[in-house]
Parts: sequence; C-alpha cells; structure tokens
Amino acid sequence: MKPADILSWRSAAQRHRVAAGLAAVEERLQRTVSALPGRLGEAAGSTLAAGGKRLRPLLVLLSARHTRPPVLRAASAVELVHMATLVHDDVLDQADLRRGLPTVARSYGDQMAVSTGNFLLAQAFAELSDTGDAGAVADLSEVAWGLSEGERLQAADAFRLTVTVDDYLQRCRLKTADLFAVACRLGARLSGLGDENVAALGAFGDSLGLSFQILDDILDLTGDEAVTGKRRGTDLRDGTVTLPIVLALEARPEIGPRLVTCRDNETCLEGVVEDVLACGSIEGARTIALDFMNKARALLGACPGGFERELLDKLAGSMVDRYN
Repeated sequence: MKPADILSWRSAAQRHRVAAGLAAVEERLQRTVSALPGRLGEAAGSTLAAGGKRLRPLLVLLSARHTRPPVLRAASAVELVHMATLVHDDVLDQADLRRGLPTVARSYGDQMAVSTGNFLLAQAFAELSDTGDAGAVADLSEVAWGLSEGERLQAADAFRLTVTVDDYLQRCRLKTADLFAVACRLGARLSGLGDENVAALGAFGDSLGLSFQILDDILDLTGDEAVTGKRRGTDLRDGTVTLPIVLALEARPEIGPRLVTCRDNETCLEGVVEDVLACGSIEGARTIALDFMNKARALLGACPGGFERELLDKLAGSMVDRYN
C-alpha cells in the first residue's frame, strides 16, 4: 500500500488534506537530508530516495484533526526514526539490499552508515523538540530506546530454537508496533484530541503494528523476490526466529536442528523453507495476525473521534489485502 492510494478513499476535502500533509512531510524530509554536505548528505539522501510506504507519517496525519506544523513535525520525526533504524539494521545484518537497492552500508561502508543513522535520529528529535511539547519528545524517546532493545533481543535470539510466541511478540512490539503506536499518539496529542483519544489510538497502533509485522514475516517466506526486494527466507538465513518458524518448530521439532546446520547451505535452507510452508505454520501465523488486525479495528471503533476514523480503518484493511 502506497500513501497515494489513500487519495481514492474518501471526499475531495480529505484527499486534499492528506495529500497536502504527505507532500509537506516529504518536503521536510528532503530538507533534512539535504542539510549536510558531502558523503553523509549523499548517504542520507540515498536512504530517503529508496522510498518506502511512508506508513508511519500517514498514521500521524490520520490520527490528527488537522495538519498544522506540530503534526507535520511529528510525522517527519517518526519517519526519520524509522529510516535511522533501517540504516542501522542493515549494518547489523550485513544486508546488501534494501527495497531492491544497495544499502547505505553496501554503498558507503559501515562507519558511514552508522553515522547516517545517528544523524537521522538526531534530526528526528530536533524536529519534535520544535513542537515545544516535552511529553511528545519523551514518548518518542522511550520508543527509540525500545527499538534498540528489540534489536538486542533479536540478536540474542538468533538461531535459538526455544523462542516462544510471547518472546516473538515482545520483539515485534519493541521493533515495530511501538513506533506505530507512538505515531498515532503523537497525531492525536499534537492536534489537541485529548487523553482518551491519545490512549485509544495508541492501542489501535499497537495491535495494527503487531499484525503488520507478523504479515511481513510471513511474506519473507512466501513472497516473490522481484516484489519484496530480498531473497525468500532472509530471516531464516539470519537466524531470526519469526512466528511462522516458532509455530513450525512446535508442529515439527525436527526442523530445528536443520535450521541451525543449514545456515550456510543454500540448497538445504530452501528445503527448510519448503518444510515450513508445508507444515501449516503460515496459516497459523496468518490467523494470529488477523486476530490482531480485528482487535485494532475494534479499538478504533471505540475511540471518541475527531480524526480520520474511516480512513484509518480502510488503511488497516488495505494492509491485510497486500498480503493476500
């Protein structure tokens, strides 16, 4: 789902407001990455140019009752945090490609990639600080800390065959869902929607983010490389034990030793992927993802209102459609 897809969803006024907001966020992001000269500016620019769905800024805009400067700053800030984590993750994972293009680490080296990610993080908090809302800055800061903790847990869990569903969901919350939730909270908070909406939209974002991550982990095993921009089973190769793998290990424990011994054997790993696909764990993971999505939409329906409720619900539905 691309942000532009939203333009066909509702009224002309909604289309104009959301489109104008997204355009303003994109302009802010472009100004940010253009602020530094030389190779650091080039590296930051390549991260922005790689694109992405701009889903997190979209959540900020749809959770707000207007698109005035504080909301635009928040939308830019959450995307800059997201961009920073992608750059840092690619260093840790030694990834060559991101969305089918060379990563910053591949093009500029690990040291430059770390510096680029640090710059993007610093700029994110500079953006949000300019809103004058210390509580908003503290909220995003806590989430940014959690992103690092989630990465640490994922590294600690690499090739660990005893990862539980709860372990996996904790990682997903730290690495993905918390940023969805804070995007929704910031949109509501900085547009003056009140504490009840802030809390309810945050809960919506949490369940939405968990569903999104599970569906994305399913796509890692079932997707077409030409579409996803990465090899099928990349998580398996990295030793990342995702929900389909957890469920597969419960159904067929004999897959576990092969997962460890096959880590450097492409033919063997392809066989492990096929075994995972055959054991029913994909369907089980999809059921859990849809349960979280249904919870998110129910939470949205219970929110007091004042934001783009119908568009957020439509956005949630479009996420599910993308993985079908």
